[in-house]
Order: sequence, then structure tokens, then C-alpha cells
Amino acid sequence: MASPTATNPRFFSTTKKGENFELRADLNSEYREKRKETVKKVIANMTIGKDVSSLFADVVKNMQTEDLELKKLVYLYLINYAKSQPELVILAVNTFVKDTDDINPLIRALAIRTMGCLRVEKIVDYLLEPLKKGLKDDDPYVRKTAALCVAKLFDLNPAIAIDNGLVAILQDMISDRNPMVIANAVAALSEINETSIRKDIFSVNNSILLKLLAALNECTEWGQICILTSLATYRPADSREAAEITERVIARLQHANASVVLTAVRIGISSSQEKRHRVDSISVTLLSSEPEIQYVALRNINLILQKRPDVLSQEMRVFFTKYNDPPYVKLEKLEVIIKLCSESTIDQVLSELREYATEVDVDFVRRSVRAIGRCAIKIESASERCVNVLLELIKTRVNHVVQESIVVIKDVFRKYPNKYEGIIPALCENLETLDEPDAKSALIWIIGEYAERIENAEELLEFFVENFKDENSKVQLQLLTACVKLFLKKPGSAQELVQKILQTATQGCENPDIRDRAYIYWRLLSSNPQAAKAVVLSQKPPIEADNNAVSETLLDELISNIGNLASVYHKPAGLLNTAGALDIVVSREQQEVEDVDDGEHVTAQEVIAAVGGNIENLLDLDFGGGHTTQHPATSSSGIDDLLGLMDIGSTPSTSISYTSPPLTSSGHNGLNGLSGTSASSPLGDLFGSPASAGGIFAGAAGPYTLPKESLLQAGSANGLDLSGTFSRRNGQVALELTFSNKGTTVLTDYAIQFNTNSYGLTPAQPLRVPPLNPSQTADVTLPLATTGGVQKMEPLNLLQVAIKNNVGVYYFQTAVPCHVLFTEDGSSAAPDASSFSTQWSDFMASTREFFIEDVSGAATSELVARLRRNNVFPFVSGLNNGTTQAVAKVTGGSVVLVELTVSAGGRVKATVKSRDAGVLPIFEQALTQILKA
Repeated sequence: MASPTATNPRFFSTTKKGENFELRADLNSEYREKRKETVKKVIANMTIGKDVSSLFADVVKNMQTEDLELKKLVYLYLINYAKSQPELVILAVNTFVKDTDDINPLIRALAIRTMGCLRVEKIVDYLLEPLKKGLKDDDPYVRKTAALCVAKLFDLNPAIAIDNGLVAILQDMISDRNPMVIANAVAALSEINETSIRKDIFSVNNSILLKLLAALNECTEWGQICILTSLATYRPADSREAAEITERVIARLQHANASVVLTAVRIGISSSQEKRHRVDSISVTLLSSEPEIQYVALRNINLILQKRPDVLSQEMRVFFTKYNDPPYVKLEKLEVIIKLCSESTIDQVLSELREYATEVDVDFVRRSVRAIGRCAIKIESASERCVNVLLELIKTRVNHVVQESIVVIKDVFRKYPNKYEGIIPALCENLETLDEPDAKSALIWIIGEYAERIENAEELLEFFVENFKDENSKVQLQLLTACVKLFLKKPGSAQELVQKILQTATQGCENPDIRDRAYIYWRLLSSNPQAAKAVVLSQKPPIEADNNAVSETLLDELISNIGNLASVYHKPAGLLNTAGALDIVVSREQQEVEDVDDGEHVTAQEVIAAVGGNIENLLDLDFGGGHTTQHPATSSSGIDDLLGLMDIGSTPSTSISYTSPPLTSSGHNGLNGLSGTSASSPLGDLFGSPASAGGIFAGAAGPYTLPKESLLQAGSANGLDLSGTFSRRNGQVALELTFSNKGTTVLTDYAIQFNTNSYGLTPAQPLRVPPLNPSQTADVTLPLATTGGVQKMEPLNLLQVAIKNNVGVYYFQTAVPCHVLFTEDGSSAAPDASSFSTQWSDFMASTREFFIEDVSGAATSELVARLRRNNVFPFVSGLNNGTTQAVAKVTGGSVVLVELTVSAGGRVKATVKSRDAGVLPIFEQALTQILKA
């Protein structure tokens, strides 16, 4: 039975219209003040996350007003909802255009800035004319606003920004009479240059340098940062010019803005020697700023000292800590003090560190004690003074100070063996107070290392052995080794002790590491005591100071990024900009590129420019899934959205030990037996001989393989260096690649995809590359199939490739050597003698004649052998005084007829014909490579 409530509609009706209904009514009020208050309410709701997009049309109606405050509020609303309401944004275009002609420069600038912030491509065409007028406006405020708007437009559609001359106008604005316009123009050009194809839109030359230096003094602090950042990229012609630049910039070192100071320091680092000290020394003035600024300054100073340890040596006292410094500042100052420490300042440093060791912050006290030990290791002449300070700290009987001191003294003993063993009794006095694993293991190491000089060494070790099962694994391992050392040095007195600990470790310990070490020691001692002595008592190399925290390569990169996040985190800039690297901006711009045959690697935009668009297949990467991905040859848009590129998790990391599947079904594997390993693998090359340095299989009977060429360079691929070549083995094309990690991070998760191409080339299996640590190299052979999408390229052998790893996606294009595309069944296309002249005449419209000079071994028999090895099949040879006729069949079915005539001196005249005229230029190149190999 239905309830009364369910059948009565009045319970589901309401008289309330909702908040948006009320706001809509107020937005259409006849009173301007009420409309303004209502727009404020809408903005407030928008700010706290409420959806007020349904009011779009009503809010836009309020754009046409003389009230500047109301106009700003409406513009703010438009910017927020433009992406969700792109069709309605067009309604506001007329008002925008009208505002750009307003007599008030603030309104003109506001309209241009808002149009630039509307990330809607439909509005681009309406933005062009107002933007051009804004760039040439009489008011500098409008010009500087328009300059930044060009960068936003370039990010949205580079082709339009270039084709309509906006970038050119922006370049001319560097000569503007207003310094703030110059600063904004530099900022916009720098950003555009970063996202452009060739990185050649903006570079500082001598004439631009003078203009930037002239504008520097009159800019705001943010304008100065933009100009200084650009100046830092300029490389002076000589030391005199560098000194002049530094002299003009050095006043910025006294600026109140820390970012200005650090950017100026970056310029000063590359200046003349006498100016460097002034530049670097002045950077310490930042240490009087807020703690956060001090921390940034200290991190940068740390890098400068690693690069040039001689600077700031007179500024030691500036880095002494204050009682009210936050912990993170104190620790950074401590690192700088250690780097500045020298023989002349060691006494001053030790006195300061002694004071730090009495503070209440336990972590800082430990770091201070550790710093004393690092000074001892760094400066040999001061090691005794450092050890005396450590002994004084041990006498304080403060538990954490004593334990940290013992750990540090162990490192001093390792640096200076047999030099300070006289202090061991003072250390052993604190044996019973130790409760930290590091301190216990350090003292046990000292006792075992100097067991022959410690009379009661057995008694001291016995103290720890009693509680062996309860100790930390680190202490257990050290104690086991120390007891064996004692036995080897004092066999008579320690036999019972070593038997006890070995029995306990092997039978009563659950840790496999402890048991394994105990069994090894037991076997060594029972079978060959001399071998045990050689292993356990072997001489260890002394430890070295760890003052250089980063590698030289990374240090150079960080120095060039002083003032940026990279120099604070001490990480490569590429790692901190991963999101930016993934958000690749791809355009349809048509730009000239060099011929493909030059072998240069290119970026995604260059690939697009080379083919004039139609690159959506390559950019719509699907790195998961199957071996090949076929796409339609056309798309509704020229370029697909690249945000789908990074399906990082789709390709699992592979192990370094795997075997590639066979190239053919015959059971013969044409790939390296251990893909991803170097050419020196024990399995070698299964074709019969290892690959040479150039990538050519010496003595292989297959087609000629070109030497590997550079495809990607580490500087533009986040440390990935890639070279490769194409080969043909057992009837299948393969891509032979050498991956090298020249960066600082591990490279994993590789995947590869080809764009549709003239011959349907596509990977026959996933790309398997082992994880590459820095400085590691792996050789990989990738078999290719001809089952991919087909699209005619220009030239025909152009291949566009995308490679992904855990850091990013990289694009390059290369030319596939035509001879690896010659099929083994080409002999079936050979005409007989009677039909050759007919077929030769049929191909008359597509003929190419050329000469190949200096062909070594040009005798007919040798020439025929070379041709056959590369699937060019002679069917008539020796005719008409050294003339050879041959045929080749290219993947896809094109047949090429060849006539070769050998002359004296190794000169070969070649005439090639085919119904496919496009194949002749690449065939000429391939034939030349074959005959001159």
C-alpha cells in the first residue's frame, strides 16, 4: 500500500528558488551598486569553490560599464570560467575590443591582459589586432602588458604569434625607450625561447647587451631579475668585457631583494678574477636577512665554495651561528665553516665548534662533534688538535657527546692509522655508558683493530659478547669481526672467546647475515688460518674527506642556476621541472629544417615542421598495449593533445638478463643473446662475430650496416645519449641502439613508437632496455616489422621516432638506409634478356644517372658479390665491356632496375630506373654506400 506522503505532491514542492536564482535577479538589477555587490558575491562563491558557471551570461552583461572595479571583477570571473564556457566567451569579444580603444590606459591594458589569460583558442583571432595595437601603444604600461601577452599567445598557438609578426615586434621592443617595457619584453622573449623549436628567438649579443645594461638601473626589482637572468647567458668575448659587465652589475649586490643579489652573483662568477672576490664576498650580506633568505644564500654559497674554495676565506666569522638561528640555518652554516676551514683558521674553528658541542640541541651538537672529525680528516697538520678537542668533550661525560666523539675518533683512526692509539684507554673508560649501536660498533672496531696493543682487549670484548643476542645487528657484525681479529693477533688468549661467539652466532642467531659471516670465519679459521689472516687483517685504504657533496658535472649545472630552486635543492633543474617537461606545447607552425640526411636529432616541433603537420599519429603515443599501434592516416585535428604521452606506468622495467625472441621462425636468433648488455657480452653477436665500434658486423655475410650515428644527445634529453643504425639480418630489418646514461639519475621504463611512414616500419616487440645507472651503457637490438600504418613521407625513407623513459619523452627523426629495405625475393623480379629492353624503355620516364668515384675493388666479380650481399641481384654481367645489369625489390613492392658500367680508376657509372620515381634518390644513396663499403 502506498504511503500518503508518497502520493501527495505538495511535500516535494518548495517556494525557494535557490541562491543562484537570487543572484541572477540581482545581476540584472537596474541599480549599478546592487549589480556590483552581486558580482562580488558571485566572486566570493567562486573563490570558496561553489559552482556559479550558470551565471556566466548574466555576469558578462555587466562588462560594459565605466566602473573600473566592476570591470575587473567581471574579468576575473571570465578568466576562471572561460575554459568551461568557451562558446559564451565569444559574447565578450566585442567588449574586449572596445576596451582596447578606451582613452584610459589602465582599461586598455586590463582588456589585453584578460584576453591573454583566456586560454581559449577560439578567441585568438580576435586578440591579434588589439594585441598589435597594444604593442605599439603610446602608453608604456599598455606596451609592457602587451609584451607579456605575446608569450601567452605563443604558448597557446606559436604559429599565429610568429606568422603575424608579434614575435618580431617583441624583439624590436628591446630598443624601447621605457626600461620596464624592455624588462617585460626580455621576460616574454626568454619564455618564448624556452618553448621554441630552435631556441634561437632570443639570444643576447653585444648590441642587446648594451641596451639591457642601460635599462638595468631604472627597472623594478622583478624587471632587474629578468634582465640579469638574460645577461647570465651571455658569454663575454674576453676578460676585459667580463670585467665591464661585472662593474655595471655589481651595484645590484647591495639590493634589498635577495633574488636580485643571487642573480647578480651568477653573473659575477664568470667575471674576471679580480672582480670575483668582490662579487662572492658581497653575497654574505644576505646572511643578515630573514632565516629563510639566509638558508637560500647558504645553499648557494655552499656551491660556490665547492667550485672555488679560495673565496670567502676572510669571511669566516660571518658564518658562526647565533643563539637564535633556526636549526636548518645552523646546520648549513656548519657545512660552510667546514669548507672554509684551513690551517690558518683551524684554531678559531675548533674554538667555535667546542662551544657548539655544549648547546642543548642534540642534533646540532652531534653535527658539531662530527664537524671536528671532518676538520681532522681534511687538515692533517691539525688532526692532533682536533683529537685533543674530542678528548676534552669525552671528559664532559655528556652521554650523546661522548658517543658521537667515539664514532668520530674511529674515522680519525681510519685516516691516520697507528698514530693516536694512545687515547684508546680514555675511550675504553666509557665502555659501560655506551647505549647507541654506532658508538658501540665504533669502539669495538677500535678494540679489534688495535687488539695487540690493548692488554685487556679480551676482557673488553667479553663485556659485549655476554649480551651478543640482544645487540643490534651492526654491533653483532662488528663484534664478530673484532673477536676473530683478536684471535688472529693473540691466538693463545682468545681461543675460548672466539669459539663462544662463533657458536652463538651460528646456532643462536636468527639474522642470516650474522650466521653467514660466522660460518665463513669458522671455515677460514679451521681450514686455512693464513688465508683468514690475509682476509680479516688486510690493510684498508684510508678514508678521504667528503667535502665535495656533488659531482663536477652537476656542480657546473648548479652554478649556472644560482638563484633558482636547483641551487637550493642541489638537484638538476630538469628533475625539478618534470611537470613542465611533460606539458609539451606542440604547434602546427611551418618552419624550415635542415635535410634529414644530416643525421641531427630534432625535437617534437622540428618533426612537425619537417612534415608540415599530420604528426598526430606519432604524438598520440600508446606505450602500453601491444607491439605496434596503427592509427588512421588523418585526424580531425592536426595535432593531438600531448598530455596523454606519459603513461609512465604502462611499460614495466626490464631486467638486464633477457633474451630477445628470434627474428625468424627458423630458430636462428639474429639479435644479441643478451639484449641490453654491451658488445663485450660473453654471448657476443650470434651472427658470427662481435659488432665493431662503428656498429658494423665484421665478416658478416648479410647486408652492409652503416656506423651508428647520434640520435639523441644528453644535453637535450635529460642525460640520455642515444646512437643507432639499421641492419638487415635473416630477412628482417632491425634497429640497433646504444643507450648511454650521462646524467645523474637512473633511467628506466623505456618505450618506443614510430610515426606512420612510407614502408609501414614499426617495432616487432616492445623495447627492452635495462635500468641504466649514471655512466652505464646498454646495446639493444630492436627487430622491426612492416605491418604498421603507411603514409608517404618526404623523402620516402624518413622515419620519425618517439622514445619515452621515466624522465620524459624525446623525439628524433632519421633516414632509414634504403638497402636494408631491399627484400630477399628481389631476384624473382629480374627480367630475362628478351624483356629487359622493353622494361628498360617502360621506365624511361623515371631515370636517374650518376657516377660513383673511387670504388675500391671495382672488378666485376667483386662488384657482383657486394650487390648480392645487399639483395641487389645481377642477372646480366660482363656485357659491353664491364656493364652489369641488376634488379632490386624494395619493401612495399617497388622494383628498381640498375645498370652499372665500371671504368678505369674505380669509377662506376650507374643508371637506375623505376616506375616509382620517389625511390630513386634514396636508392642512389644506398647504392653509393654499398659500392664504397
